[in-house]
Amino acid sequence: MPKEKNTLRKRVTRYAKVSTAMAGFGARAAGKRYLGIDTDRQKQAERLRGALGGLKGPLMKVAQILSTIPDAVPKEYAMELAQLQSDAPSMGWPFVKRRMAAELGPAWEKKFKSFDHEASAAASLGQVHKAISHDGRQLACKLQYPDMASTVEADLRQLKLVLAVFERVDRAVSTGKIQAEIADRLREELDYVREAKHIDLYRSMLADVEGVHVPEAIKPLSTDRLLTMTWLEGERLVNVAAKRPLKERNTIAMNMFRAWYTPFYYFGVIHGDPHLGNYTVRKDNSINLLDFGCIRVFKPEFVQGVITLYKALREHKPDLAVEAYKAWGFNSPSKELVRILNIWAEFIYAPLLEDKTRLIEETNTGLYGRETANKMHRELRKIGGIEIPREFVFMDRAAIGLGSVFLRLKAEINWYRMFQDMIGGFDVKTLAKNQAKALKTSGLDS
Repeated sequence: MPKEKNTLRKRVTRYAKVSTAMAGFGARAAGKRYLGIDTDRQKQAERLRGALGGLKGPLMKVAQILSTIPDAVPKEYAMELAQLQSDAPSMGWPFVKRRMAAELGPAWEKKFKSFDHEASAAASLGQVHKAISHDGRQLACKLQYPDMASTVEADLRQLKLVLAVFERVDRAVSTGKIQAEIADRLREELDYVREAKHIDLYRSMLADVEGVHVPEAIKPLSTDRLLTMTWLEGERLVNVAAKRPLKERNTIAMNMFRAWYTPFYYFGVIHGDPHLGNYTVRKDNSINLLDFGCIRVFKPEFVQGVITLYKALREHKPDLAVEAYKAWGFNSPSKELVRILNIWAEFIYAPLLEDKTRLIEETNTGLYGRETANKMHRELRKIGGIEIPREFVFMDRAAIGLGSVFLRLKAEINWYRMFQDMIGGFDVKTLAKNQAKALKTSGLDS
């Protein structure tokens, strides 16, 4: 099938739409710096949310990502961006028929026993239709919206402008590498052939992990803009959290912990988008992983650094912390920078350092990590700011996203024991071998 082109005409159309929405916000934000006009940061943040609220597509997804990366944007902006919803109105049946014919040929409907006309879910980059195969299996068909390649490139260009405005307002963090990391991951999400390989990777990594289910990619019914996989039946976590007893919620939380961190500590792979819509819960409290577009592979040395930092905090060894931050991509971190970074690290690692049953976070603020991130932000401004390494972006997003899930579940677990079981016998050379084998098996090594 012809690959959808990233054309100048389509990009210009998107530039115009997004630029119009952003123009007023950018002018006001620049006012204080260039014209001496005093502007209220909270009002600016509200204007930004208003500007983005009418736009669908990748920029909406990026806004949500920014809201969950500690220190990527000032707190007022993070609070407003977190309120944006990624759900988009689904495309109608005429679009679906055209797109399916383009991907699987004019006789595409004969390849299915049935195919639902109405989308079961719609998000920023595509929508999902439920279908049934001729052998009776229930299928999920994820269909990419039209012109997404052009839209993504246009929105990424606007992202650079938005982040430039943030840096004018607050110079605590240089956002260049944040933008580059988000850009790479977002471009990868457009490639459904790659996502099918991600599914194969996760089926391999989690094959022996209880309580976690991964769909099977149906390659003959998939293309670079259509991903067909087996349908996994489950209930949304928000509904489950409100009605299941503590013992069951604890089981769900432990399954989530294993689903995210078994791949990381054994294979150096993390799922970078722990969005509530990317998993569901079965009646037996096991979980279904549903979306595999945003996957980050780390060098084994980075994973070693995560464990080294844990030991540094537990044993109160500043030199070990310096070693860990270097492995994370911070070049020659000063003692003052290490002290500031440890403000965040001590918060993230706190549940793993106490050998007791507890909530993931015990201040009951309802905003996981926000107060700590604000404190670190203030300290970073005092030393003139930093540039966050690329590897830091989705690792921290995963940690914050999962922490928010555990907070919603009100799970009470001995996180220390779970972590010790996870990293017991960790060996960086073994991880490297595991990673190389898994990537080769799934076809992601090329």
